[in-house]
Order: sequence, then structure tokens, then C-alpha cells
Amino acid sequence: MRADWEVVIGLETHAQLTTASKIFSGASTAFGAPPNTQASAVDIALPGTLPVLNKGAVERAIRFGLAVGGTIAQRCVFARKNYFYPDLPKGYQISQYEQPVVAGGTLSFLLDGAVKTVRLTRAHLEEDAGKLLHEAVPGSSGVDLNRAGTPLLEIVTEPDMRSAAEAVAYAKALHALVRWIGICDGNMQEGSFRCDANVSVRKPGGALGTRCEIKNLNSFRFLEKAIEYEIRRQVEVIEDGGKIVQETRLYDPDRDETRSMRSKEDAHDYRYFPDPDLLPLAIDRAWIDRVGGAMTALPDALRGRYISQLGLSLYDAMLLTESREKAAFFDEVMKADVQAKIAANWVNGEVSALLNDAGLEFDRSPVSGGQLSRILQLIADGTLSGKGAKEVLREVARGDSATGDVDEIVASKNLKQISDGGAIEAAVDQVMAANPKLVEDYRSGKEKAFNALVGQVMKATQGKANPAQVNAALKKKLG
Repeated sequence: MRADWEVVIGLETHAQLTTASKIFSGASTAFGAPPNTQASAVDIALPGTLPVLNKGAVERAIRFGLAVGGTIAQRCVFARKNYFYPDLPKGYQISQYEQPVVAGGTLSFLLDGAVKTVRLTRAHLEEDAGKLLHEAVPGSSGVDLNRAGTPLLEIVTEPDMRSAAEAVAYAKALHALVRWIGICDGNMQEGSFRCDANVSVRKPGGALGTRCEIKNLNSFRFLEKAIEYEIRRQVEVIEDGGKIVQETRLYDPDRDETRSMRSKEDAHDYRYFPDPDLLPLAIDRAWIDRVGGAMTALPDALRGRYISQLGLSLYDAMLLTESREKAAFFDEVMKADVQAKIAANWVNGEVSALLNDAGLEFDRSPVSGGQLSRILQLIADGTLSGKGAKEVLREVARGDSATGDVDEIVASKNLKQISDGGAIEAAVDQVMAANPKLVEDYRSGKEKAFNALVGQVMKATQGKANPAQVNAALKKKLG
């Protein structure tokens, strides 16, 4: 993004809630059923049917409100959002407008090593629409109403983000949070977590520009690429003398471009009014307290504990709480007698890299927390060097050892670090004798020669010598 333009981004995210049944009917929400086999009379809007609110959906919304520090409404109202589309049987969607279940809140995340915070406007409950199938019948489009009535929590941000990278970092943090508190499975391929991006550009410090909404982005990569394209498009239109039209756009990943879908509606276009079939929803303090009491420890609480009790930095604590599974892995490592900072470095570094390369999450890690803690203990007592420890980690991950026992791997692969003072002195003597020029260079003031000698000793010992002892022995003998 050029310095003479500023981008303004807000996100609207639809998180499908993990209830077994739909928000206003008893029909199943299970994914993958044949078309129209999970659409009840309520879902398809047969005359005389009435909606009944799913208590589980409300409790999941309360969980989210508590997790982000939002205000949970003691009274909220469901409204009818009126528009016509073939996948919307009633001709309106039941949603919330003026009185959402959650107002406000914030979400913090790491971006380029710094903590960023995005303000949330609201989170409201609503029902999903059906799905158009354009390839089911040649030459025609079909409608699958299995998804109609599936409970959603729509989470809306303030326009606080200033780059595509920041929007993706926020979306990943939100994705991790809704999975952490168990309200959404986060499966983007199945449409359980979908983002709409509102994008506009302006001159720095100027009035907000006209925004365009990019709908239904179901991967973080597509979210980033769609925003980046839209920024370029809007800047080019304005610089060529044109004007941005408020509209809804779709992202085409095959052509890496956004395309106009329809003119963007404003709230009044939907003619919201309270749904006469649903009473106002009352949420008392006792209900909120019960939901909060049953919740697992939240990321903020864990970060606070890692910082105050373990002495970790905010940066390390933020990384460790990127997901519930990662935090649980770290907690497992810390059950043993290991240093917290070293453990955090290995979990955030070597283990995260290993899993990333394998395309795995921490809940499917081939290395257990107990195995990592044993590796760290062997580093601490001098049995393993850093290089040897990394090799042991890779061996454990490969599963080549019959038992996965760390000590057995160290023995079978002959990875034990040489810490015997006599053996190290002998290796130092051998290297000094074989490299008189390096010895002379060091003694004449060339510090780099010392590192070269250390390297030669490590090479002679196949990397197994204790580096600290090698340094000490060399300094002693070089005078």
C-alpha cells in the first residue's frame, strides 16, 4: 500500500454455532447430508409453523460475550430482515438489529511482534439461509435447504484494521477464540466460519471513503488476496478520475479478482421490524454467571498466569495462547521440572515449525508434551546439545523408535553430548596443533579466529562436545 493512501477495513464474520439442532427448529445441523433431508417444516416456512428459540445457541452467544469483554444484553429482540432470494424460503431472515445479544468487546492479537487490538461493534444471533447448487442439474440451479435455519453468530468489528495482513491476523485470532470456547468448530471448508470484508480507501486523515463489501471469504488466504486486490482496484478507479460505488462484490480465486455482485443495501432497505412470532429474549445475571462458571480458562487468564507465575513476556504468552491446543501442550511440558522460558522457546519455535511443515495442529502433534520436557531436561543437565536435541525431536516426530522413549533414542543414535573435561581438552589440543595459523591469528588480536577454532573442535567431535566447555578450554589454553 502506497504511503499516500490509507486503507480502512472492517470484518463481519459468520460463526456457525455447535448446536446439534437449528436455531428455531429441531432439525439436525450435521454437515454432509443429502440435499433437503434436514429441512423441517419450520425451515421451509410451511404455513402455520412457528419458530422456537434454541437455548444452546443463546448460551454460546453468552460465552462469546464473556470471552471478549462485551456487554451481554439483558433484553434483546429478534427481527425480520426482509429480502428475496431463492434460498430464503420465508422471504425474510430472522436476525437481530437494534438490540443484539452482545454489544462491544475487543480482541487482541500479535502482528509483526506487536500486540494489536480491534474493537467489536456487536455480535448477534441469526439463522443461515439455504444454498444454491449450480451444478446438481445440468442447465438448472437447485436449492438445498439443509443449511436453512442453522444458528449463526455474526461478529462485526469497527473499521479498525489498516492492512490485509492485519485483517487476516484478526480473523485467525477470532477463529482460534471461537474454537477455544467451543462455540464453533471453525471448519472453513464446510462453511462454519466465513468472513465478509468491508474495504475502503482514503487519503491519510481524510473522511472515510465509500466501502465495498466482499462476501463469503472462506479461507485466510482468500481473505488476504481479496482485500489486496480490492485496495488496488479502488485506488486505480479514484486516480483515474472515477468514483467508488457502494456495492457487494465476490472474490474469484481463479482470476484473483473481485467482481461486482449487486449494489450494496443499507439497513433501511431490509425493512427490519421485530419478529411477531418470537418474544423478546431475557437474559438475567444468574444465567450469565452459570455460563461463565462452566467455561474453561480464557486466553487472557492463561496469559496473565504465564506472565505473573512463570515470568514469561507478553509476546511469548500471546504466542502460547494462539490456540487452546497449543496452550494445553505447553502446560503438559511444564508439568516436569523445566525452565518456562526455554520451554516456551521450544514450543513456539522448533515444535511449531515441525507441525507447520507437517500441516498439523497441536492436538495432533507426533511429539507429546512429556517427550519434549524430557528433551529439555537432557539439555539442562548437559546430556544433549542444542543440535542433538533437535535431532531427537525429529526422531520422535518420525516415530522410527519402537517406543518413542527419548533416552533410548539418545543412546541408539549416539547423540549424548561429550562433557568429559579430559576428552574435550584432548580435542582442543589436537585442533590447536593442526591449526597453528588460527592460533597465531587469535593471539595477535583476531577474534574471529577463536570462533573458527571452536568450529574445528565441534567438527572433530561430530558436534557432540559441550560448547560452553569447549569455549572455556580454548580460552584457557590460548592464554
